[in-house]
Amino acid sequence: MPRENRKRGKKHKKSAEQEPAQDFVPQQEVEPTPEAGPSWISRAPANCEEDREAPFGYVDAEVKAYFRTVDVQIREWQEEQAVPEAEDDSDPNEDRRLFFVAALNEMSGKEKQLATDPDCSGILERMAYSMDDFARRVFIDRLSGSYEQLLKHRFASHVCQTLLTVAGDTITRECRGILPSAHDSEDSDDLRTLTQLVLDICEEITPTFSSLVLDPFASHVVRALLSLLIPELANHTNANGPSTIRSKKSAAYKAKQGPLKSVFTSLDRDTNVTGPVARPDGFSAAARRFVMDLRDKLDGNEVRALAANQVASPVLQLLLEVEARQQMSDEPGSLMDSVLTGMITTLHEDDEAKPEASDYVGTLLRDPTSSHLLETLVSRSPGKVFNVLWATYFQGKLPRLAVHPVANFVVAKAIMRLSAAQLSDACQELDGVTGKILKSARIGVFRAMVDRASELRQQESIVLEAICNAFGLQNIADRANLVPCVLRLLPLQDFKALPSESHDSNRHGHEHRSKKQTEDPSEPKTQGAVLLQTMLSLPSPHNQIIIDSVFSQSMDDLLAMSRHVTSSRVFDALLDSTAVPLKAKRQFILKFMGHFHTLADDRIGSRVADRCWASADPYLKEKIARSLIYHEQTLAASFYGKFFARRLNLNLLRRDTEKWKNLQITSKPNPPPPPPAAPAPAPVPEPSSTVDPPADVSPRKSGKRKRREQPEDEIDQLFSTALGKKTKKAELSSEHAAEKPAPEKESKSTKAEKGAGRDRVMEDVLGAIKTAPKSEVRSSKKKRLK
Repeated sequence: MPRENRKRGKKHKKSAEQEPAQDFVPQQEVEPTPEAGPSWISRAPANCEEDREAPFGYVDAEVKAYFRTVDVQIREWQEEQAVPEAEDDSDPNEDRRLFFVAALNEMSGKEKQLATDPDCSGILERMAYSMDDFARRVFIDRLSGSYEQLLKHRFASHVCQTLLTVAGDTITRECRGILPSAHDSEDSDDLRTLTQLVLDICEEITPTFSSLVLDPFASHVVRALLSLLIPELANHTNANGPSTIRSKKSAAYKAKQGPLKSVFTSLDRDTNVTGPVARPDGFSAAARRFVMDLRDKLDGNEVRALAANQVASPVLQLLLEVEARQQMSDEPGSLMDSVLTGMITTLHEDDEAKPEASDYVGTLLRDPTSSHLLETLVSRSPGKVFNVLWATYFQGKLPRLAVHPVANFVVAKAIMRLSAAQLSDACQELDGVTGKILKSARIGVFRAMVDRASELRQQESIVLEAICNAFGLQNIADRANLVPCVLRLLPLQDFKALPSESHDSNRHGHEHRSKKQTEDPSEPKTQGAVLLQTMLSLPSPHNQIIIDSVFSQSMDDLLAMSRHVTSSRVFDALLDSTAVPLKAKRQFILKFMGHFHTLADDRIGSRVADRCWASADPYLKEKIARSLIYHEQTLAASFYGKFFARRLNLNLLRRDTEKWKNLQITSKPNPPPPPPAAPAPAPVPEPSSTVDPPADVSPRKSGKRKRREQPEDEIDQLFSTALGKKTKKAELSSEHAAEKPAPEKESKSTKAEKGAGRDRVMEDVLGAIKTAPKSEVRSSKKKRLK
């Protein structure tokens, strides 16, 4: 079909062939018409999207295929437990080093292209854990000058984050003066240390730091950089709550990548970092410059906008931590002052001022994103500022905030900083809504109250009374059910309304539970178990209410608790807590007397039995062991109980009680007692010399010598005369081994004669055994067995 017939629209009257040929005239620029739009609108270039995805160019297909093989090999090495040892003195890591050097050589000059590639960026992250200090310095140096662009890239940002994460060990070694040996390369002479490289990165991104905080790809790199500059930031976030360095989605993705570790770690232990983390003084100044830069470039409204932003809020939390550690928070115009809407400035102007509550801070209390930032403010604010913050935004509003699904976490953080008088007022204010707090499962508020009372050593009775009222335990008789009620987070009326079958359902089949079974109201809850463990940390006698509740439970209920993975933690806290009296621990162990064989015959219960054994004194250990002698076969046949039986060493207890007692006294409390060491072999005297036994021989040694000198029976004499006494090679001294002549080669006739002689001796021995009485044969066998 002709081309003109396939075109859409109006047909041309004349084809291009019929038109007269005209001279070429260059096209003139046409001014834009009003209908075409303003002149500043221009069409984006065709390769704009490509430049954004690969700003430094694309990776060749062959290079990408090579690095895929590198990734497969490194994955296999990282999944191995240890590097196999070589038979000779050669380095078992030599093959791996050669492979890794080849990969680094292939990477040279293509670092930026590989970092921005969607496939190779993950391979670079895996390789970063196995790079030595020199390779890391070279890699980070090759990326210098482009960090602003790399941090905003979708894939290169993760490579930069991994490099900053693994750089901590190298910087610690540099601070201690451990520098890698110089390499024979062009860059080795002028190569900067990693400490200087990190400081140069900070200088490079400081002009655009305020924009990087808001970038969805660069913000997590900024968090990694701040945690590298001040390592206490990462430790603080990991210990007290969710990490602000890596999001949940990022942590889940990293967990799917398998073990990320060095392939040389198992043998290169001399390069590992042990001891406290060291950082140069310039790192703290670099973090301070970031805070000052954000102060100068952003006003109060812009800082408050960062607090509500999902991307920038975690970075602002770390900056508030840096500001508090640098003693910069209690200053007018600080980041904390901007978030608190000028509260610090008002207090500096008038110490007795009572600022009005801000709707913005009230919004932070209830926002899922900004509430984490407010937790940091409550924890790190100066004491005077916190008192005003508590009186303005919390006091008088606790009944509503404590039951809120988001604000209750901030309330729990604030309670951890209350004074004794403030804690008492808070308990009285929450007295009417403790039932609602329990019904909504906001147990973090109760736990914070118990922790603060335990830390202050005051107001313990008021806190315990508030918790008992929440569970409906008004009198002493009802408080015997405190432990089962708190474990299930149920008031006393609801707990008693549970059918008896639901109580028995917890005693069996706890190892594999479906989601429907875990939602059963009779199941122990993790929050309840944690609350009981916290209450056991209260000083005596305030923790006696929990101990009495445990002792009032029946043996079936105690065994059911010990077999559950959640409730068994309460027993661990009871035995490990220093606040629980020793008398109570002893009574708890005696409670299981006669039931240890049942307790040890379980996956979780055996661990509780081990805890009881480790906490018992030698007298109580002997009592436990003697009660299990009758059940020794049952424990030996149990899959879990056999390990507990080995720790008891019941065979030694039956043979030698005193030795067993001494072994229990000298053994460590937690691990099982090690087997007694075998005595060193004594040197064998020469045959020609006769040595008299020493006069001061111990009774045990003399008894052994007397047993050896007893006359042997006929069968033993026949074996000794026919085959001769065997001498262990280990008992020969080095002098005898040197004097012994080398054995000569025997002829075939001599070997045949010796073989015939052995056959005749064995025939005589077997004939003697057949003719000997059966009583003598049995007695000789018993002697050998002993």
